Amino acid sequence: MPDIQTILDQMTLEEKAALITGATVWTTVPVERLGVPAMMMTDGPHGVRRSSDVNAIGKGTLPATCFPTASCLASSWDTALLRQVGAALGEEAAALGVDVLLGPGANMKRDPRCGRNFEYFSEDPFLAGQLAASFIQGVQSQGVGTSLKHFAANNQETERFRIDAVVDERTLREIYLPAFETAVKEGKPWTVMCAYNKLNGVYCSENHRLLVEILKEEWGFDGLVVSDWGAVHDRVMSLQGGLDLEMPGPQTRRTQAVIEAIQSGALDEAVLNEAVRRILGIIFKAAETPKGRALSASRSKGGAFDAAAHHAFARQVAGEGIVLLKNNGLLPLQQPRRIAVIGRAAKEPHFQGGGSSHINPTMVDSPFDELRKLAGDAGLTYSAGYPATPALDPALIAEAVAAARAADVALLYCALPGFIESEGYDRADLSLTPPQVALIQAVCAAQPNSVVILNNGSALTMGEWLDGPAAVLEAWMMGQAGGGAIADVLFGKVNPSGKLAETFPLTLTDTPAYINFPGGAGQVRYGEGLFIGYRYYDATARPVAFPFGFGLSYTAFAYSNPRLSAETFNDVDGLTVSVDVTNTGHVAGQEVVQVYVHDWKSGLVRPPKELKGFAKIALQPGETKTVAIPLDFRAFAYYHPGYGQWITEDGEFDILIAASAADIRCTLAATLRSTLKLPCILNRESTVREWLADAAGRVAFDPMYRMIKSRTAAMFGGEESDGIGMDPTGFMMEMPLLSLLQFQEGGLPMPADAIVDLLLQRAHELAAQ
Repeated sequence: MPDIQTILDQMTLEEKAALITGATVWTTVPVERLGVPAMMMTDGPHGVRRSSDVNAIGKGTLPATCFPTASCLASSWDTALLRQVGAALGEEAAALGVDVLLGPGANMKRDPRCGRNFEYFSEDPFLAGQLAASFIQGVQSQGVGTSLKHFAANNQETERFRIDAVVDERTLREIYLPAFETAVKEGKPWTVMCAYNKLNGVYCSENHRLLVEILKEEWGFDGLVVSDWGAVHDRVMSLQGGLDLEMPGPQTRRTQAVIEAIQSGALDEAVLNEAVRRILGIIFKAAETPKGRALSASRSKGGAFDAAAHHAFARQVAGEGIVLLKNNGLLPLQQPRRIAVIGRAAKEPHFQGGGSSHINPTMVDSPFDELRKLAGDAGLTYSAGYPATPALDPALIAEAVAAARAADVALLYCALPGFIESEGYDRADLSLTPPQVALIQAVCAAQPNSVVILNNGSALTMGEWLDGPAAVLEAWMMGQAGGGAIADVLFGKVNPSGKLAETFPLTLTDTPAYINFPGGAGQVRYGEGLFIGYRYYDATARPVAFPFGFGLSYTAFAYSNPRLSAETFNDVDGLTVSVDVTNTGHVAGQEVVQVYVHDWKSGLVRPPKELKGFAKIALQPGETKTVAIPLDFRAFAYYHPGYGQWITEDGEFDILIAASAADIRCTLAATLRSTLKLPCILNRESTVREWLADAAGRVAFDPMYRMIKSRTAAMFGGEESDGIGMDPTGFMMEMPLLSLLQFQEGGLPMPADAIVDLLLQRAHELAAQ
């Protein structure tokens, strides 16, 4: 790699200002006299959406493999598989002359109505972070960079270009940032893409706290920050906020604004130099890979990759992500003679979402054709079942019912249409379309041996029809080879092993963000705080249709011999959780072992349990394997905004070994010893309860406590008196110590504020020892 500083020193102000904004929709500005090439970026994340025209957003994209979207990938719970998917995408990107693939998306599924949820992994930050890191590692193993997006709190499409996401610091740190943090630290993406929205009043593209203090300084990110396309409002402010590269280009006025700001002294040239340094580093990292050298002269023509092999792999991946939600024994199909195939999605596969991730596939499997290949001598009929529009068509339903009655089994393919779920807008509800619901109800009434196959990007409600079918498959937006993967699962060639990476609620009104989503008047308040997804359903004891981590199999698994590496441990040492898992059925299968942690007592409220580890294993019939899952410091810590850091506290924890968030197989107890030496954060506003809870504060305050307690009781007529109908001690505990002393100031040797200041001084001295 050339010496970046030497090149930077030789660049003119005009060249540097030009480099930080794109040359075209997809490329950076080259500096030919210094040997700085252009860098090509393109949309992902589940396929390479490479435009043949660098000045066009969406037309003329080159063929590439459309892998399953993130919802399906996440349901595999398989980090090794995500790494393989990433490597395949990286290979295709390299073949098509792409330097940076824009993905993965690590935003949380705060609300299932978000239209872009199909591009995101999970409602859980630990799972999303592990999958994102693996995906990044895979892509970048091929010499192609990634762009981790959309940073941060981009959890809805409604007003996404301007909405102000108002999120408290603890919720931000524990829910909306950890997946990005894990992906940055473990995946080491070349680029991070800022989100369109504001975060707590500041556009993410200008948010110094987010882009510099947290991402670059705290997490040590050494790549470049790129804007989402069109997310920059003020180039000088965004540069000061830590945004290195604006896309798309050209933006002549933006470039000139940077030059003028430096010339006038409004912008320090060192800020510009830092952005240029980061951009040059990634440009040359891309250019020096085999892909860069091989394709730099002919990148616009595209290259070659093994499309057939990648299609076959996409089929395997889709099979890993399909979730069996219900099965009364009908699946796998046992050589039915007559199969009624119903639903437009059987012949018009709904395998990807709309928007920037829309791929021009190399080929597409028809679910109906793939069924025919595996059905042997069975006769197949096809009925459209529902129209392409939301209008109800009784004739289509009648035709489907007749076909179902005449068959041994009915297979209903129902896809949530793009006019309901897509990038650019959010869903109004969580239901299938009325024609689809009516179709399922009518067909299942006529044919009990019915299977519903779903294609959608996020959770659905099914209360209107779930009792009807014998089986339900969640096949997601399953990629171009998903039609074959569905057939594989239906006929038992593949034993389903997918587990939900998001909760399926009973009703929309049950969802955590229901009253806060999507906000209005340019602002959305994350009023549910930490409690999204299963954290909320656990905390409120609210029943769900299908819990986080749930998924059925054609076999069964027994958990035994749970154990911990230690019963008492230091937080920095962590724990290893082990359990034996046995396939007790008659067919090979895969199980996802999940580990949740429950804190018995904490200084701040915590969710009842949180996912902190998982592992996917394959077992033959009768086979037993030991699964060992490590838990580190962060598995037991929570973010304390008062201390401004992740903290642990001495105490008891339950380690829950589970098959889903609602299926706890083993519970073990462990005692944590915190090694942290925390500063005293008491202040003039601290309550009596907070003084007593703080180790140093209690020592400093204890000599006065009994006297103050007695005086407070006397204020209300004595401890044994009914007084004014309240408990004096309870009243006292919630008062700031200063306020309490001010009520008693007439009997004190000095002013209340002086006493509190002396106590604070003593407490801080003790904490520092």
